[in-house]
Amino acid sequence: MKKSIFFAGVVALLFTTSCQLSKKVPYMQQIDEVPAEVFTEAPIVPEQIIRPGDLLDITVMATDRTAVQPFNRRVVDVMTVRSSSSHGQEELNYYLVDNSGCIDMPVLGRIKVQGMTKSELEDHIRYQIYPKYIHEVPSVTVRFENFRISVIGDVVKPGSYTIPNERVNLLEALALAGDLNITGRRDNVLLVRINADGSRTTARLDLNDKELIMSPYFYLQQNDVIYVEPNHSKAANAYSVPPTASIAISATSVAISAATLIMTILNYSR
Repeated sequence: MKKSIFFAGVVALLFTTSCQLSKKVPYMQQIDEVPAEVFTEAPIVPEQIIRPGDLLDITVMATDRTAVQPFNRRVVDVMTVRSSSSHGQEELNYYLVDNSGCIDMPVLGRIKVQGMTKSELEDHIRYQIYPKYIHEVPSVTVRFENFRISVIGDVVKPGSYTIPNERVNLLEALALAGDLNITGRRDNVLLVRINADGSRTTARLDLNDKELIMSPYFYLQQNDVIYVEPNHSKAANAYSVPPTASIAISATSVAISAATLIMTILNYSR
C-alpha cells in the first residue's frame, strides 16, 4: 500500500512540474479559439518612416533616360551597374539621412526627408522634377538599404539581421535568430524602438498570448531591437554555477522535492 502511494506521489509531482513548464513554452497558446473575424482587424503592415541614419536608394526613371540621368547618382542601366561597379562604389549611390533628417540630391539639392514614408518621398521627388525639369512624369523608387533589426539575449543566434524586403514581424525576427533557448522568457520580451523624431519607445510582449498577432508591435520597424531575457534560474546561475552544472542542479531540485513529498506521504501513512 505504501509503495503504491509512493509511486503515485512521484508521478503526480513529475506530471505537475511538466505541465507547469509546458505552459510557458508554446507561442500564442489557444489561438485556435480566436474567432476568424478578429484577425481581419489585425494591424496591417505599417509603412516605414524615414529616420536619421537611414540609407536610401533612390532611382528616377523615365522614357527619356538622358533627361532623368542628372537626378540619379548611378547609371540607370542596371546591367551596366552590375557589371562595372564594385561593392565600395555601389555604396556611393546611396543617400545617408543626416542628423538633421536631410539628404542632398543632384539638381534638387537638400531635401528634408525625416518623418516621411517612402511613398511620400517618392511623390515629393516626382513633382519636384516634373514639369520643371522634364516633360513626362517620372517613376521614382525609394528603398531602404540598411533595413535591419537586432535580436539579442537568450536566443540561439543573437545578432543584427538585414531584411531585404523591408517587412518582418516579431516571430520571423526570432526565427532568424534561431528561436529562443528553452531558458528564454517568452512572457516578457522587450522591444526597443527609435521613433522618427528621435524619441524611444519600449514595449513588453508576451509570446504565449494568443492575441500577440493583434499587437501594434507585431510588425517591426527598421532598427528595432528585440531582447529576450533569461528565466530566473538561468540568470541566478549565470555567474555562480558553470553551465555544465545546471542540469545536475535541476535534477537535484526535483530529487529534493520528490524526497519531501515521499517523507510527507510516509508520515501520513503511519
